[in-house]
Amino acid sequence: MSEHKVTFSWERKGSDFSYKTFSRDHEWDFGHENKINATAAPEFLGNPELIDPEQAFVASITSCHALTFLALCALQKIEINSYSDNAIGHLEKAEDGKPWLSKIDLHPEIQLASPNTVSREKIEELHQKAHQECFLARSIKTTVQIH
Repeated sequence: MSEHKVTFSWERKGSDFSYKTFSRDHEWDFGHENKINATAAPEFLGNPELIDPEQAFVASITSCHALTFLALCALQKIEINSYSDNAIGHLEKAEDGKPWLSKIDLHPEIQLASPNTVSREKIEELHQKAHQECFLARSIKTTVQIH
């Protein structure tokens, strides 16, 4: 159907190359002059001022869910003025002791164009449908919960 390309670039900075000292900073190039400086999470010796892969993963899931939800609303003529989410990804140890993002909690907040025209149950139903149809949520084993 489609391909989604990203170029990852990393260069050694400095003469020392040990686990504790190598730079985790790198670049994601999405083409069309769209580049993001990224790093490892601070817990894994990354730069706390840059985005890390775990944050990007959570952002991708949140974005996919939101865009799917908005599309479903538009198709049902439910007008939304704003959508925000303070999502949280939970890095935990798996049974084998290795870390993984086991769960992502979504906390979407929407503002309807016409308040009180759509029931809370209908909004929750649309969120569940968005979760089922989100391309990324369908592609992962991480649990995604909508609060």
